[in-house]
Amino acid sequence: MPGGFSYGDYLRSGAMAAHRPIMSSIKNFIANHGPVLGICNGFQILCEAKILPGALMTNRHGRFACKKVELKINYGEQGILRNYKTGEKINLTVAHFNGNYFADEETLINLANRNQVAISYTEVDEAGFATVNGSINGIAGIFGGPSNNVLGLMPHPERSSLATLGNIDGLRMLKGLCL
Repeated sequence: MPGGFSYGDYLRSGAMAAHRPIMSSIKNFIANHGPVLGICNGFQILCEAKILPGALMTNRHGRFACKKVELKINYGEQGILRNYKTGEKINLTVAHFNGNYFADEETLINLANRNQVAISYTEVDEAGFATVNGSINGIAGIFGGPSNNVLGLMPHPERSSLATLGNIDGLRMLKGLCL
């Protein structure tokens, strides 16, 4: 599920797309352990459709963020992240206005206990909020689905998938979709 401002994001990012008829097919695919990667607006849609917990809110600083960020792979060597090592640091680009991941305390505890905080921003403030957008606990991406076969993340791996783009750190993630 790629990014790209579905339906102009006039209501809430991903809210209208989350209720389109195709979502029932996507939910069935996920239930059958099909891999799904939700990038940026795709992550917002997955959260709005309640496939992944939490919500993506306006960046804490109130500005569009477009820059390369350093990320830490928290749970590599599995699913879509099988081509990364746990603890590995990579660089991807963010490009969003509504990339501030938020969840209530119970959800955050559940994500941590189930090892579902897949990717984190490395630059966080003293309270643990990502400096690029304000994401709670520095969360950049989370796993979900019956076998952690769903990965939603705000950074764009496709923008770092060719040497001509200056970085190939995202290529292994895209290859992780091929089972």
